Amino acid sequence: MYNKILVPVDGSDAAADGLNEAIKLAKIHGSQLCLLHVVNELVLNFGYVPGFTGADLFESLRNAGRDILDSAKATVVSEGIEPTCVMLECVGGGAAPLILERAREWKADLIVMGTHGRRGLARLALGSDAEQVVRGATVPVLLIRSKAAAKKSTGPTSPVEASVV
Repeated sequence: MYNKILVPVDGSDAAADGLNEAIKLAKIHGSQLCLLHVVNELVLNFGYVPGFTGADLFESLRNAGRDILDSAKATVVSEGIEPTCVMLECVGGGAAPLILERAREWKADLIVMGTHGRRGLARLALGSDAEQVVRGATVPVLLIRSKAAAKKSTGPTSPVEASVV
């Protein structure tokens, strides 16, 4: 039984698919949901641009994060569940360490997150927070591959081919 489900959200279609699956599980198990958004303030070298500062960018990222959490919360509340919402910030690096830290602090029983299903050079170049979460988690992790990524897949791991085999 999953009493506490952590759901990282980033505003992507993949995250929305993960959130929808987490809602289904929460209804079945009577679980609490914690929605987590990580604002990743990449370390940038800002030259002088009149009227624009790094602080402006960071505040814009925070505002976007609040909007993402508000939208995800509205989706969950519309299904009759009152979630906890958390926004964390990091400078550089990926979101995975903060996701894992929050899962431990909140004592999550399950992490449900969407994944873009990148392969090859795209995965190598962009990294995979989902993969890092799976590797570092001490609780089960349910990865929900985005519907868009599944449609694009032509490899043997696509959901359609896997169900036919």
